[in-house]
Amino acid sequence: MVAMRGKPTVRRWWTDLTDLVLPAECGGCGKARAVLCTRCRTALSGTPPCRVRPDPEPPGLPAVHAAAPYADEVRATLLAHKERGVLALTGPLGVALAGAVRTGLREARRGADGAGAGDGGPGDAGAGDTGSGGAGAVRRRRPVLLVPVPSARRSVRTRGHDPARRIALAAAGELRRTGTSARVLAVLRQRYAVADQSALDARQRLDNLTGALTVTPGAGGLLRGGGALVLVDDLMTTGASLAEAARAVRAATAASVESRAGPDTYGRTRSAVYPAEAGEGREERKTVPRMAGRYGGGGVIREAICAAVVAASPDSFEINRN
Repeated sequence: MVAMRGKPTVRRWWTDLTDLVLPAECGGCGKARAVLCTRCRTALSGTPPCRVRPDPEPPGLPAVHAAAPYADEVRATLLAHKERGVLALTGPLGVALAGAVRTGLREARRGADGAGAGDGGPGDAGAGDTGSGGAGAVRRRRPVLLVPVPSARRSVRTRGHDPARRIALAAAGELRRTGTSARVLAVLRQRYAVADQSALDARQRLDNLTGALTVTPGAGGLLRGGGALVLVDDLMTTGASLAEAARAVRAATAASVESRAGPDTYGRTRSAVYPAEAGEGREERKTVPRMAGRYGGGGVIREAICAAVVAASPDSFEINRN
């Protein structure tokens, strides 16, 4: 009889223990006993990621691909992970982000093929250096570099984690699991505290963030020495954060090139951000690369940088300027 009376107590104890480890409800809709139910998982990553563009589009924003619109179950899932610390959602969010990264790299490959392929650009999905030893050498694959947009220090302290970095690590694991070499380089830092962006419009967000990010000292070489470079974040609204991250990465890569070989090297160098040029008009590209379209061509340096996010504002999915 004692054993029988103890069973409900053990069951309640086990329930309380699992609540500490697993969420008691779906992060998207609140359904009981599911990290993320089938319906919410489908909303997050059940459709192919696509190109998104904010309106207005901030200067310097690279091509961005998103897994899902930021609405309903997807919004609830991201907020549960970011603000409530439901870390069990990191896996599904990482899968969604990895899908957006793959789509971005695939689209970039098409653009690079149109302008002249074989340059280790963003569509090579980790392709890079050819091993020494001539034409018969084995091609070495350089990993795709995922560079997360950092959260403000005070937000990290309040939340107890950096959501974008955590999701980026999960996405890199998913990419490796499915055959794409990938690594996370968390090299972006805030140079100074910025204002809370929640109440700012697109113009104000851009002004608030311009010049706010920098690459940690010495990391420019890591960025330049990798494969395709993908800026990643959990959410894009106005695109100001990604545009500023791209600016900081470009500046660090340019500084790394010049510190190693002098200021005239853009026409002769390869990197994850400015991988190659066709050899024409080198004197016109000494310190600042000219761009012809998104990835260049016709002897102009092609930019090998794109961006991927889990979600973007619904309006950004509706803008198609192709």
